[in-house]
Amino acid sequence: MTEPAIASASPETPMPRRPDLCPVEDWLAFLGHRWNALVLWHLSAGARRHGELMACLPNITAKVLSERLDGLLRRGLVERDAVSAFPRGVVYSLSEGGRQVVAILDRFETLPSSFREPRH
Repeated sequence: MTEPAIASASPETPMPRRPDLCPVEDWLAFLGHRWNALVLWHLSAGARRHGELMACLPNITAKVLSERLDGLLRRGLVERDAVSAFPRGVVYSLSEGGRQVVAILDRFETLPSSFREPRH
């Protein structure tokens, strides 16, 4: 007997894989983590200092914001630049990749409201 042919992987035919090996699941989990999408959204208006982001995100702690910014930096979504003017410090801004991700997130806002309501 011969083995049945296994369909090759293509965008139309998803192959089974573990969630931890799926890049889509990885991105959805990362962006769904509390504060990540909001930090990106606030940076889409322009570069901001750490304290300015804290003011935009009520109830976030400085430690958590720093952790989120580090994760966004590691993913290449945010850039960190030194400010030479007084007061010295750093500003965070979106990278090109960050702008692309924000554009994708913005599309979620345009989904029909019927997708958001539970079906019975």
